[in-house]
Amino acid sequence: MPTTTSGHSQPFDPAELIDDPHTVYARLREAGPVHRITGTDGLPAWLVTRYADVRRALADPRLALDKRNARPGGYQGLALPPALDANLLNMDPPDHTRIRRLVSQAFTPRRIEELRAPIRRIADGLLDAIAPLGRADLIASYAAPLPVTVICDLLGVAPADRRDFRSWTDSLITPDPAQPSRAREAVGIMLGYFTHLIADKRNYPADDLLSAMIAARDENHSKVGGGEGDGEGVGKDRLSEDELMSLAFLILFAGYENTIHLIGNATLALLTAPDQLEALRADRSRLSSAVSELARHDGPAALAIRRFPLQDVTIGGVTIPAGETVLLSLAAANRDPHQFADPDHLNITRDATGHLALGHGIHYCLGAPLARLETEIALAALLDRFPHLTLDVPPEALRWRPSMRARGLLTLPVRY
Repeated sequence: MPTTTSGHSQPFDPAELIDDPHTVYARLREAGPVHRITGTDGLPAWLVTRYADVRRALADPRLALDKRNARPGGYQGLALPPALDANLLNMDPPDHTRIRRLVSQAFTPRRIEELRAPIRRIADGLLDAIAPLGRADLIASYAAPLPVTVICDLLGVAPADRRDFRSWTDSLITPDPAQPSRAREAVGIMLGYFTHLIADKRNYPADDLLSAMIAARDENHSKVGGGEGDGEGVGKDRLSEDELMSLAFLILFAGYENTIHLIGNATLALLTAPDQLEALRADRSRLSSAVSELARHDGPAALAIRRFPLQDVTIGGVTIPAGETVLLSLAAANRDPHQFADPDHLNITRDATGHLALGHGIHYCLGAPLARLETEIALAALLDRFPHLTLDVPPEALRWRPSMRARGLLTLPVRY
């Protein structure tokens, strides 16, 4: 196939990717596999839309996450201070391998399964609070506090701080263009909070993930006699102080964002497909596989984390120069009719194996098993508690987060 450096030209308003992304992505996918676009921030990028190309690119080692490989002037994602930027979403091997190995023990199948009963208790408690009301916003009262509670319990964050965490992470996920300082303020507050929290956990360790990460960091750090400010030449089983801080931030941020959107989007998809909702009510054994189909149908992230080619690369017949920004559309790939038959139709009996909603390759979402379990339990608890759950507004009245990357509802009004 001949290559081109221009990509395909299919004019569209980036705002459409917020209001009606699946229709826009279908049009782009049909028009060509790779498009040169300008994002909502006015910065250029290359958008990849077809399943086979997206899947290959997600696992392509020539596409780096490290922003130091980016050309100036392109989209680079969220700007964070160094103490929060040294996280897995900005790393390639070998650093990515080292840090992922250190934290992956907290997300083994056995450990995740041990959380099933505690998560169900949290879900039931949240539903107890809203049951007498007859109607509620399921995002604010259920889909948001559930993952915040779970991830904060995992990290060891005090209950009194959890309302603040939701506010801080919301400011980062969807910054208000009218108040750009709010995101910067949230970053500063979170940095200060984690600095204090890590110091407190060092002095008074507990049975939580953050205490375990600190212990692993300090034990291996002392063996090689490094100074507190070191960040270079970190050994294969060590964390620098910035990496420790960034990892705690990422676990909270990603653990909250992905799961709230997955629960909210899944609930909406079922409420707008009554036949699928009733099929799930009739056979709860389908819940686990249904979550995979729900993630494929309308996952929590429309785009994967941006990539930067280490060299000129050819995707879908288009040559993309080194250092330019590549955006891989998970939403477009998951509705590619060449991979999934009748892809716009929700079908909980579908074998959705291979969907890309939570990534693929070495950067596959570390917390995916936990996000899936939380969503499965959240849906099961809703089905058990509210046999007549319905939307309280027309679907077209629902509002989505103003983000090209995150795919999530601002509110989900329901009655029961």
